[in-house]
Amino acid sequence: MIGKSLLRQFFGGCVALLGALVAIYLEIPLPWLLGPLFSVAALRLGSVPIASSKTLRFSGQWVIGTSLGLYFTPSILDLVVKHWFVIIVGMFIPLLLSVFGTWILWRVGRTSLKTAWFSAAIGGASEMSHLAERYGGRVDLVASAHSLRILAVVIVIPFGFQFWNIAGGNTVLITQSVFNVEDLATLVLGTTLAGWLFQKRDLPNAWVLGPLFISMLLTLTGVVATSMPSEVVNIGQLLIGWSLGDRYRPAFFKAAPRFLLATLIFTFGSLFIVAMFGSIIALYSELPLATIWLGLAPGGLAEMAITAKVLMLGVPMVTALQVTRMVFVVVITGWLYNRVVEPMEKKLFPPSN
Repeated sequence: MIGKSLLRQFFGGCVALLGALVAIYLEIPLPWLLGPLFSVAALRLGSVPIASSKTLRFSGQWVIGTSLGLYFTPSILDLVVKHWFVIIVGMFIPLLLSVFGTWILWRVGRTSLKTAWFSAAIGGASEMSHLAERYGGRVDLVASAHSLRILAVVIVIPFGFQFWNIAGGNTVLITQSVFNVEDLATLVLGTTLAGWLFQKRDLPNAWVLGPLFISMLLTLTGVVATSMPSEVVNIGQLLIGWSLGDRYRPAFFKAAPRFLLATLIFTFGSLFIVAMFGSIIALYSELPLATIWLGLAPGGLAEMAITAKVLMLGVPMVTALQVTRMVFVVVITGWLYNRVVEPMEKKLFPPSN
């Protein structure tokens, strides 16, 4: 059984690598992320026996989290702190999106209010699925909604930015240290331990946030001064794209099609709302509009950070916006359900005697 599983992962890796190479040849945006995602998802939807694993996904997240932390030099941290107001606003915009999404998924998707609420919360898929299970929501629909939302955002934003020729300029380019082999052992040991500890404590996005925190701390204190080799970052993107594509099965789009359609309506509506609020924030901020849009985008932390890194769009600000948003949503979603959504649900649908 173990041998069969490893064989499926081997072929999955071959498909992911081939997808990346084809994407590079076709010059699609984020080829090391989107190429594996498209190729693996297409074969998984066709019932081809390939696979990924949690270990591979965690490895990709470790690479991205570690590389993101290396951007946070003291001067860059000062820049992030300078724009604290944008970060605060960025924490509350997801609440508006959650209300909008809950209404769409409830009315159009025809699901329960609790399932709609946890499906619309712009937090981690696993964390929202756990909350849905705790409060009696449809875990399968919640997980499907988050998977489809992230897939749509990961596709739409890079292609949209490529179409409009949006990329980093002098105001958003970040100069990192050169690669230093001597600092590598310290960095790998510290970030790996942090990821393991975050996972043991059941913290959200453990293998992104743990390595990110330690990598940032080591960089800020001057303990390490290095960059992550581009080849390693490409492998990290490949592993994440591979794991995203591996989520899909032949029955995915056949299950609750009306709910999935509502999820797409919610996702594209959210992108429009983010674009509108981002344009307003840009009028009162020195930050480039593209950086604000990416920081507010309702996608996954790792995926949006990768997009910022590849397109050179203010990686630290995008990371700060995405991290604070995710943590805030994870903390407040259950509390709001107890205080607001559940009483409303009982009022609208009183339990029968």
